[in-house]
Amino acid sequence: MNGLENTTAVILAGGLGTRLREVVADRPKVMALVAGRPFLTHLLDQLADSGIRKTVLCTGYLAEIIRNELGALLNAAGQLSGGMVLVLNGDSYCRCNLAEFFSKLAESGAYAGMALTQVEDVARFGAVLTNDASLVESFIEKGGQTGPGWINAGIYLLPVDLVNTISPNRQVSLEYEVFPALMVKGLYGYHCPGLFIDIGIPEEYQRSQKLFSEQAKGKI
Repeated sequence: MNGLENTTAVILAGGLGTRLREVVADRPKVMALVAGRPFLTHLLDQLADSGIRKTVLCTGYLAEIIRNELGALLNAAGQLSGGMVLVLNGDSYCRCNLAEFFSKLAESGAYAGMALTQVEDVARFGAVLTNDASLVESFIEKGGQTGPGWINAGIYLLPVDLVNTISPNRQVSLEYEVFPALMVKGLYGYHCPGLFIDIGIPEEYQRSQKLFSEQAKGKI
């Protein structure tokens, strides 16, 4: 038992994927084929391997394709169990020890958690700065800093009661509305140096083909 068995995962899979349409035009980007399989299934494998048994897909653009290939969809509201919910961006992958993330957050006593990954140049993503206790202190906007650093890996542990208070009647930005409020209560930054890939642009999508093929063969 690693604490994740009773945790619900939520995958944010509603993005339009406009930057990727020149190479993937007929499906939502979370369903783009990577190493012969929809990208979303690689995320589901990661969750299953970590002990997660319940996942909710939050879809939007071309949702019927996801429904047809992966089964019935449910809205996140009312479908969450456990004290925390694991939220993942549907267009990025980070080889992160989710069980350790869960336990480290509990040890820190922080209100919520965000996985961080290291990249060679933070300019395209924006940077996340933490203090000596690994609590997030500030976010630097895209283009505000260059060079190596830690970025938001798109994986979050949020209290279920927080998620249930988010209004269903309007769009809410995690980056601009939710995260700043979480910093006040304590947002733990879990540093995860593993493989990270964001398939949102054609170059990274092509790179993902090789990386996941090599991963399937046990080469990385």
